[in-house]
Amino acid sequence: MFIVFEGIDGAGKTTQINLLADRLRALGLDTYVTAEPTGMPTGRDIRRVLSGELQKTPTQVAAMFVQDRIDHNVDPEHGIEGKLAAGKAVICDRYYYSSLAYQGSLTDFDWVMAANCTCPEIRRPDLCIFLDLSPEESMKRITKGRTSTEIYEKAETLAKFRARYLDVFEKLRARGEKIEIIDASGTIEQGAEKIAAVIEKHFGV
Repeated sequence: MFIVFEGIDGAGKTTQINLLADRLRALGLDTYVTAEPTGMPTGRDIRRVLSGELQKTPTQVAAMFVQDRIDHNVDPEHGIEGKLAAGKAVICDRYYYSSLAYQGSLTDFDWVMAANCTCPEIRRPDLCIFLDLSPEESMKRITKGRTSTEIYEKAETLAKFRARYLDVFEKLRARGEKIEIIDASGTIEQGAEKIAAVIEKHFGV
């Protein structure tokens, strides 16, 4: 199974991914956790862009994500395809849904969608789980205990991206993609229970 977690910043993806990975491993499933941007060369450059260290246009950033995503799929050591072929369950923190919501809001959406959704070396996930959180709550979470934020971490920007996510999901569901939206405003335990129910519904585990 190839599962992707999405959400605006602060929605709790990392915490819930780790809890789900632990649950799947306890059930005897070999589970591999990964993330985008990756730690490969293009992914490292994307992180420099997100921190504000490196300046790129929105279209350049979208193209960088496509390159990093292809590498993420086909890399012989860390690639998603290889992990799935080896019988592992793969959980990914962000995937092309982020590109459609973020870069698709800042440059030509149709181009971003075509680059990601028609590329033969970018695999379609079996399930996307979107942790839904209000931009106001998101800002409270991401600024707590931090001295800096990334370039997209502003309330008005997050509101725009959340709305774009919901629009993207409508389009992708029409293409047959499986997407579950989960309220992430409750406790960690409540979120984990909802995710466990969704996994059981789709995969029977």
